[in-house]
Amino acid sequence: MNREQAGYERLVVFCPNLIGDAVMATPTFRALKEAWPNSRITAVMKPQVAPVFEKAPWIDHTVFYTARARDRNHRLLPAVRELRHAKAQVALVLPGSFRSALITWMAGIPVRVGYARGGRSALLTKLVQPELTAAGGFLPVPAVEYYLALARTIGASSRSPRTELFTTKKDERVADETWARLGIPQDGTVVCLNTGGAFGPAKNWPLDYFVTLALQLVEQVNCHVLVLCGPGERENARTIAARAGHARVVSLADQPLSIGLSKACVRRSALLVTTDSGPRHFAGPFGTPVVSLFGPTHIGWTRTYHPNAIHLQQPVPCGPCQKPTCAEGHHRCMVELTPEMVLRAALKLLGPGANQSRSLTVSCTV
Repeated sequence: MNREQAGYERLVVFCPNLIGDAVMATPTFRALKEAWPNSRITAVMKPQVAPVFEKAPWIDHTVFYTARARDRNHRLLPAVRELRHAKAQVALVLPGSFRSALITWMAGIPVRVGYARGGRSALLTKLVQPELTAAGGFLPVPAVEYYLALARTIGASSRSPRTELFTTKKDERVADETWARLGIPQDGTVVCLNTGGAFGPAKNWPLDYFVTLALQLVEQVNCHVLVLCGPGERENARTIAARAGHARVVSLADQPLSIGLSKACVRRSALLVTTDSGPRHFAGPFGTPVVSLFGPTHIGWTRTYHPNAIHLQQPVPCGPCQKPTCAEGHHRCMVELTPEMVLRAALKLLGPGANQSRSLTVSCTV
């Protein structure tokens, strides 16, 4: 380690904007704190992402920033002023946006590390070249590795890709109260279903498929099924529970929602079945087995190395297209991923030997 690296006492990390990406950034925070235990790490993030990092021991200070925030204190110039006050020596710019690099440049941070993309190379002092395919596109690289590569650039040598999250006493208390209201026993088997995704409707699995899966799980596993949701998925979660028409299939649709509640629910569940969306990434840190349903998105971007995970993806000629809506109009990648296929994967993780390490990518042959 050279003199510059040995002297890092104040660092800034510009965080990803999405919940799942934020979870995948946790190994990078841990690597920085392991390399410089006495450093002060400032995280720049959107306020809605902050609950992901609740109780994280690596973050010493948080600066909130949103481009068009209603709260003027969270806009560009206040964020720049706060970062100048932090007097950081180095900034890691995890997102690929031009604006994130611009803010660290405006704040006068001497060492600014990020990927050479998005027309922002002149704003950064240490550039990392993204890996490209033969056709010139970006090579799918797991985000945990993508972010860790930036930390390694400044001397944080930890290579562990393990994601890590925490719940608060309040999160757990709210989960206790919510489960009691919904009639979920504390000592029973619970399977969580997660339907949504900010990416777009192309990621969605048909609601009737979730209904079928829920009823099959209740019958074959003798479990309770809890449908998770964010504010934008309340109606879908409510619909699944209503169509199932079973006392042991319930949802969070009419409960006070929070990221902390979702984390606590996943932490105490026996299994999570989820689309490729933010809450999918809550499973790995808490050791909860997970079946992930992939359609238009490439598994390579978001692989988390969770040892009790099964990834399902139906091969189709047009995919994975990485588009938020199905350009072909048929949505085959999700429609042809049947409830029976998902049930077989779920039973693999719930049945005998479910605690054995397994991480599979399956083309619907489970």
